[in-house]
Amino acid sequence: MSEQLPPCPECAQEFTYPQGALLVCPMCGHEWSADESSEADAGAVTEIKDSVGNALADGDTVTIVKTVKVKGGGGGVIKIGTKVRNIRLISDGVGDHDIDAKVPDFGQMQLKSSVVKKVL
Repeated sequence: MSEQLPPCPECAQEFTYPQGALLVCPMCGHEWSADESSEADAGAVTEIKDSVGNALADGDTVTIVKTVKVKGGGGGVIKIGTKVRNIRLISDGVGDHDIDAKVPDFGQMQLKSSVVKKVL
């Protein structure tokens, strides 16, 4: 079985197995067709979380929790505690970068969600 089966849409367990035309989850007993799961995966938007697990949304304010070295164009360092306002979540960022924001004293740049914490 070289094909990786999708996790259960009800309980998110990865122990699914095929049974005829259906996929079955042994943990919760949920049954669904493989066509439904592929359509759900195509339309699913992944939720982006910060370094401590809070869900991020467009327009949030975050703080930097780890010193970030800036590469290219003058370089520099973004210090811990720098507040970044009005972030924008992106899916086509460079590498693992999933936040687009204007950082004070640096201008527009992309950040990784693993180096920010949402200001509550």
